[in-house]
Amino acid sequence: MSASIPTAWQQVPVLTGRHARLEPMSRDHVDGLRAALAGDELAALWFTQVPKAADAAGYVDAVLAAQADGRVLPFVVRDAGGRIVGSTRFYGLEADVPKLSIGYTWYAPDVQRTGVNTETKLLLLTHAFETLGCISVVFETSWFNHRSRAAIARLGAKQDGVLRNHKRHADGSPRDTVVFSIIDGEWPAVKRNLLAKLARHEQDSP
Repeated sequence: MSASIPTAWQQVPVLTGRHARLEPMSRDHVDGLRAALAGDELAALWFTQVPKAADAAGYVDAVLAAQADGRVLPFVVRDAGGRIVGSTRFYGLEADVPKLSIGYTWYAPDVQRTGVNTETKLLLLTHAFETLGCISVVFETSWFNHRSRAAIARLGAKQDGVLRNHKRHADGSPRDTVVFSIIDGEWPAVKRNLLAKLARHEQDSP
């Protein structure tokens, strides 16, 4: 990665909350990621890019190679008990704007729609806007991933549009990509919204 890029844009931070802890992905996480992927329920969704459990090592190697090229900043996600329950990353890094994208996110089925995801997004967005100084954060998903589209909208992101035949799904079929974004002026309200959602998760927890 170019030395002209700010150091903060070259390093994966450790981000810690009450429900989730994000840490830099490494080869040490392969077994934990494999366990989180067990059953291949996520990989069975043809419109996602989630690996099978058996492919966890190759998945980590590919992500770390992309990081070495300066293209991504990858995280593993742990729950409050320290178990690895998923992965996410910053990509589309443009420090000169500055802007980035958040995506390639997946969670073990038992932690979906819990405080883990809400707090993970809060931690990532706080770092993007308040540490990196982003003026825009982008989210992309397949047209067919209706759950993801709804989840991104619930964050408070606005839909910018649809890029037709933008990429390919894992099975090779053309993918229409739905693009959302949050801009810096919207961040204070989005942050309040996420904090309120997190408080509701905590009230509902036993």
